[in-house]
Amino acid sequence: MKSDSPRTAVVTGASSGIGEATAYRLAEEGFELVLGARRLDRLREVAAKCGAKAYELDVTDKSSIRAFCERIESCNVLINNAGLASGFEPVTSLSEERLRVMWETNVLGLIWMTQALHDRLVASGNGHVVNVGSIAGREVYPGGGGYTTSKHAVRVLTETMRVEWAGEPVRITEVAPGLVETEFSVVRFDGDLAKAKKPYEGIEPLTATDIADCIAWAVTRPPRVNIDEIVVKPVRQATATHVVRDL
Repeated sequence: MKSDSPRTAVVTGASSGIGEATAYRLAEEGFELVLGARRLDRLREVAAKCGAKAYELDVTDKSSIRAFCERIESCNVLINNAGLASGFEPVTSLSEERLRVMWETNVLGLIWMTQALHDRLVASGNGHVVNVGSIAGREVYPGGGGYTTSKHAVRVLTETMRVEWAGEPVRITEVAPGLVETEFSVVRFDGDLAKAKKPYEGIEPLTATDIADCIAWAVTRPPRVNIDEIVVKPVRQATATHVVRDL
């Protein structure tokens, strides 16, 4: 259902992957869009395709968040999409650098963006926060200690926001995907394309557009309806580690 009047949606991590696909999908639904990401050149290309505003944003930097949000007059929907995994080491080998980048991006950045825009979401009278989580927020697997703990935190934060904001005109949703083929694995494996392709071999993974469809559906429900969470996986994926492949 399309809004009768334009609503403003803010999307973080919008230069590629799920964030980019979400920008296109919400533009189709009639949203006015403000997009943020570190890679400004790519972000501007996305914005040009969907008539959005594009501003540089590093969610791990509070001064960057402040400068970004100062440009936003009103906000109905916040898509906390910026996130990443770094490495695949066991807990005993996790580096401080990898842990910091995951927690600062996936958890602290989400908190800081939400704090910065909370009052504008409430003032809209029909606000909505969508946190892009992961099935890694519900499961664990070897080598995933840094990422799974950060995504478990995203799930708990989403639930806490829902309790704390009860009675306010703001809905809270978590979308938790399984295997989605984007740049996610390329980043996780430090640009090693051979390793990055491995998780998707022998199955048809989800696409960024699949997740964008879930987000668009959630934010276009009537204001009385809150979609608490959407867990979405490829049909051949039962859990993070149980995947039936054609090899």
